[in-house]
Amino acid sequence: MKHKEQPILEVLVETDPAGTVELDSEIGHVKMIPFKGSVKSSIFTGIVEPCGVDTQVTNQNEVRHMSARYMLTGKDKEGADCRIYVENNAWFTDGARPKPFRTVPTFITDSKALAPLLHRNQFIGEGLRDETGLWIRFYELEN
Repeated sequence: MKHKEQPILEVLVETDPAGTVELDSEIGHVKMIPFKGSVKSSIFTGIVEPCGVDTQVTNQNEVRHMSARYMLTGKDKEGADCRIYVENNAWFTDGARPKPFRTVPTFITDSKALAPLLHRNQFIGEGLRDETGLWIRFYELEN
């Protein structure tokens, strides 16, 4: 699917490797990675609260489901205090993770200015690591 050129949100993720927990079992592997971060964009500026977690479950067929859930706190495009809850999902097979990897995000916000946009669920996410860290960028899909 095609998306608009400019991301609506850009999240710089800061993981906490020391807080990572894992579980191995006969039916799969679970890895939970805590994180925080920062967000800058034309519609929102703020932080990723330090309670974010990326849960990665790899089943016995080597299909990995990544589900990151986190809360953004900051100011919307009109300068009002607000929060944005993000649930961001991705699936990979054979242990492979493309670069960039694609995700399916869902947003919930208390911002009156952002709700008409974010509550439509017409977005795609891209994750890419570079020299500054892991970036998650969210784009609005084109009609």
